[in-house]
Amino acid sequence: MSSAATPGEAERSRPESERSGAVLLLRQLVKSRTQAGSTFQLTVPELQVYPGEFVAIIGESGCGKSTLLDLLALISKPDSAASFQLTFSAGEAQDLAALWRYADETALAGIRRRWLGYVLQTGGLLPYLNVRDNLLLPRRINRMPPDHGRVLAMAQRMGVADCMPRRPDSLSGGQRQRVAVLRALTHSPRLVLADEPTAAVDRQRAHLIVRDLRSLARDEGLSVIMVTHDLDLVGSVADSSYGFELTQVTEHRIHSCLYREACR
Repeated sequence: MSSAATPGEAERSRPESERSGAVLLLRQLVKSRTQAGSTFQLTVPELQVYPGEFVAIIGESGCGKSTLLDLLALISKPDSAASFQLTFSAGEAQDLAALWRYADETALAGIRRRWLGYVLQTGGLLPYLNVRDNLLLPRRINRMPPDHGRVLAMAQRMGVADCMPRRPDSLSGGQRQRVAVLRALTHSPRLVLADEPTAAVDRQRAHLIVRDLRSLARDEGLSVIMVTHDLDLVGSVADSSYGFELTQVTEHRIHSCLYREACR
């Protein structure tokens, strides 16, 4: 783990009654899924993410990583939650649990579009747009000015500025993933969700991409939650990490509980 105290770590060290400023707050969240007569239930006792924090969610296939990502991406409705809150800016927090209860899909879609960034395993770049237009797409969708200078500076920092006029099919796997990372950040979301974003690249490039994602997001004041099965990939860069405890309740029922791991 990083030796320097991060804003999130400093905040966590304060008494509970004095804490403030969490970008994301989940408490006592429950989600169940049933398929072919078997039930999988995920419980999240607590998950707090602070500005500039890089949080790793680590686990093997079937532990609940995808279920948790769907909840965080506001794609899947929780069965229940004592708290499910996203803070956009100082003093502007949204009760997401209430939006789900009232089925306010318009508000949920607006939050997904404006305040969340998402990095897919395979990049998900639009093949008919060049790199520049892929990077600017989230800003256009949100009716924000293009801010070419800022986007170019971010591309230079990630080493893909020379790729701006090219289309995704002419890029290497590492270049595509770097562009995908940048696209998730260009509209200045509050929270970036990364789903195994280095699965398609070699180990050396994977470490570089994760390092650059952490550095760029922190400088931009964004929070990152990265889901991965690879502890070694994130162990040295994550500010905090979470795992899953699986329990076979019955033959057809599995319970998974998210827990915060101790720093290594």
